Amino acid sequence: MLRSYLRLTLFTLGLLIGIQVPGFIEAYAQHVEARRLEAQEGLQGFQDTAQRFFNGDLDALVQHYRGSNDPVFQSDAQSVEQLLSRARMLEREWQAMQRPWYARAVHVLLGAERSLRAQVWSSYRFQVLLAPQAIAWGLSCALLLAWLVESLFLAASFPLRSRARRYKSYR
Repeated sequence: MLRSYLRLTLFTLGLLIGIQVPGFIEAYAQHVEARRLEAQEGLQGFQDTAQRFFNGDLDALVQHYRGSNDPVFQSDAQSVEQLLSRARMLEREWQAMQRPWYARAVHVLLGAERSLRAQVWSSYRFQVLLAPQAIAWGLSCALLLAWLVESLFLAASFPLRSRARRYKSYR
């Protein structure tokens, strides 16, 4: 019977973990969207400059900065290029999170940007008021209670078993 409780406990654990998956995917999507908007805002001034002088081509702006004799512009070229690279990566991640639920799940599991996934995981709050410690305590208490109840039932049925054995031996 303890085996049945262990199976039930493992099922419950799987259920509790599984409940977290949609919440984590949603947290990842929100994190990506927030970072994406932040990156777009950070590039806005450069985007305006590129719009005025390079028909909106930020890569042309970066190349112009790199080709300048001014060391400040050359340094800014690297900064703008890093901002642009991050904004493009966040846009790709955001696009991936616009797909159907199963594609989103596969992306977060296998294709998500590791640093973003790690950031979300480190700040993720378990939903339905679950936390690893609560799960461990809940499972421990559930196993202990199940064991105690099963032991009580076995102890209570012991005298009945011995009477049944005596009755069979007299026949």
